[in-house]
Amino acid sequence: MSSHPATPAPRIDTLSPAETPEGIVLSLRPAGLVSRTMAFLLDLFIRLILDLVLVMSLGAFGGLGGLGFGLMLIGMFLIEWLYPIAFELGRSGATPGKQAVGLRVVMDTGLPVTPAASVTRNLLRVADFLPLAYAFGIVTMLLNRDCKRLGDLAAGTLVVYAQPVVLHDAPPDAPPLAPARPLSQGEQAAIRSWAGRAKRLTPERFEELAKLAAPALPAEVPGEKPRGASERLLGVAQWLMGKRT
Repeated sequence: MSSHPATPAPRIDTLSPAETPEGIVLSLRPAGLVSRTMAFLLDLFIRLILDLVLVMSLGAFGGLGGLGFGLMLIGMFLIEWLYPIAFELGRSGATPGKQAVGLRVVMDTGLPVTPAASVTRNLLRVADFLPLAYAFGIVTMLLNRDCKRLGDLAAGTLVVYAQPVVLHDAPPDAPPLAPARPLSQGEQAAIRSWAGRAKRLTPERFEELAKLAAPALPAEVPGEKPRGASERLLGVAQWLMGKRT
């Protein structure tokens, strides 16, 4: 047995797998540079409107000289820094701009972002901005496949599409068939997963995978029309899901 740890298989899609403490594997789809830029511009527009409302309000209550100017700077600072943190810690996990584009911020585990992580990723926007126009942040996002900027890397966060990834559809209907032998939980899960991918695989590949489960396939019934491996395994999948007639 080799003493070296197994090398993880290279990812062949843009999904980012994450395992929860309960052992549930989630497939997250990281947001790309274009969608994140669109969300940023929308949030920037909203913050500018809030800044304008602040300035007009202070002007209406005594002008912007002296104390008023200081209050304006404090207000703009709070809007700039608290705006993303307040929304990311909300139920949606996203600022209005991200919500409009269909994005949200989560931890690398897929769990909701924590207050410490949200503060960290947003404080590091200063570093992402350097030397100009978020140059460091853009370069960092282009250099890693999860499209993380410096703040995400430091905080362990991920910006993903909010819409869940559907990996398995409802399996095609088929007459239920009992398996030829008792199946382990892993085998049952693999068969249900295979059946749920019927619409995503070619018929040839679907049949090829079904033949791998030959030891679990029920035997052909003499006198009945012969059925292929995929048809019989679909029957097993339906049986595993509780269908009996």
